[in-house]
Amino acid sequence: MSDKKKKKLSPVQQEYQQFAKEREPKRPIAKNCLRAFVAGGIICTIGQFFHWFYMTYFNFTEVTAANPTVASLIILSMLLTGLGVYDHIAQWAGGGTIVPVTGFANTITSAAIEHRSEGYVLGVGGNMFKIAGPVIVFGVFSAFIVAIVRLAVEALGGML
Repeated sequence: MSDKKKKKLSPVQQEYQQFAKEREPKRPIAKNCLRAFVAGGIICTIGQFFHWFYMTYFNFTEVTAANPTVASLIILSMLLTGLGVYDHIAQWAGGGTIVPVTGFANTITSAAIEHRSEGYVLGVGGNMFKIAGPVIVFGVFSAFIVAIVRLAVEALGGML
């Protein structure tokens, strides 16, 4: 927090802040980064295997193999989340499991599982899209902006 935004703390609160800061465990940043790198790499390697598999055995082209590859990774992630395995992997790997599409699938599936007792429409559907909604909206908006920029660059390139 910036100094301007810091609230004026009483002496007791300041003493507690210092007490908590001294006892906070140090985070092994290098080890966490290495784990995230390895886990993300393994997930991407599995994705590359699916890509190769669809191109080799189902005669997809390199471009068309991307769709079933992503779908397979999403299904695998959802299955592992439902069985409780993905949470253990994420606990070990940290940020390495949230970056690929599998992290998004895990988030959606976890929300659906957590709220299933509230019913399928209001529980599963409502809470699942509370998490997915902002991501989808940002993705669509970003794609729109990128398309506008690309069209503008192409139009300017044609004029020059």
